[in-house]
Amino acid sequence: MTSVSTSNASTGGKTAAERYGVLPRPNLEWNAEVERETAHLYELVKEHIPAIEWPVYAPYVYAINKLKKERNAAILAHNYQTPDIFHCVADIVGDSLQLAKEATMVDADIIVQCGVHFMAETSKLLNPDKTVLIPDMRAGCSLAESITGADVRQLRERYPGVPIVTYVNTSADVKAESDICCTSSNAVAVVESFGVDRVLCIPDEFLALNVAAQTKVKILTWKGHCEVHERFTAEELLAYKEADPEIQIIAHPECSPSVVAIADYAGSTSGMINYVRDKRPPKVLLVTECSMASNIESSAPDVQFIKPCNLCPHMKRITLPKILDALLEMKEEIHVDPLTADRARQAVERMVNLNQ
Repeated sequence: MTSVSTSNASTGGKTAAERYGVLPRPNLEWNAEVERETAHLYELVKEHIPAIEWPVYAPYVYAINKLKKERNAAILAHNYQTPDIFHCVADIVGDSLQLAKEATMVDADIIVQCGVHFMAETSKLLNPDKTVLIPDMRAGCSLAESITGADVRQLRERYPGVPIVTYVNTSADVKAESDICCTSSNAVAVVESFGVDRVLCIPDEFLALNVAAQTKVKILTWKGHCEVHERFTAEELLAYKEADPEIQIIAHPECSPSVVAIADYAGSTSGMINYVRDKRPPKVLLVTECSMASNIESSAPDVQFIKPCNLCPHMKRITLPKILDALLEMKEEIHVDPLTADRARQAVERMVNLNQ
């Protein structure tokens, strides 16, 4: 994980709390005003939050939505965040790169990244003049932490002249040592863009193997895995199919090739969502983090979701109370060394420009 400090030369050495000030904690009581102002939001999450529990959530939702306006802040929530965050306080939702790119177009001074650490770093790379906060600095990622910038430098020495394609699910240090980044949806195009016969595609081994099945380019891999997606097995998914042949299996490319091989569709989180919304299969099993199914149920009420509920423990570190604390105290600010940031940004921008 890239080192993070509480101050930065670009901010005059002042912390975010010193720049923006700390605000007093609001009243978090359930009352008629809170009930009235959050009623429309409860409609979006009522299938996931029992009515008896909403009076606990609602005061936080109400306070956060007021506070983000006062702070001129935008809340970015990844598809794997819980429904209370995804539907009730987020301004922008999507996958990691989508969030960072859309954040460059919002009129906000502050970004609160409700996701994991590398996502907050990517938001900072693409929004260097904005203050980026993460509600819990411990929200890491097994995949991102499987490789370091030093590892990438060693790979470059071992395979001189071989282009290095790095998944966006990596730290800024790793991106800075790479030639270009990729996402799960554009990895094949990025790999083939070099016009060479060998490419390093790191660090997700399963993504790289799934890319290798779609191209003639020889793919060199790294043994990094997402701890959520690697838990799915072809055997368990075939058992679901045998129990109910009507189920369509939709998998993320971070799953093993054996899982992807039996899926009816494989694609990025955005691709999976679009597939469900466009195809409207009667029964779907999303082979990814469990909360994503919960978050898209409201827009596809005619689809029945079967949930083998694998949760990301890092994503679940982000909660409404922590989001409120981040906005009140302006804490857990993301900083990236300027030289690292410049190089990492170039790798991301090469990918973005390739898609245009």
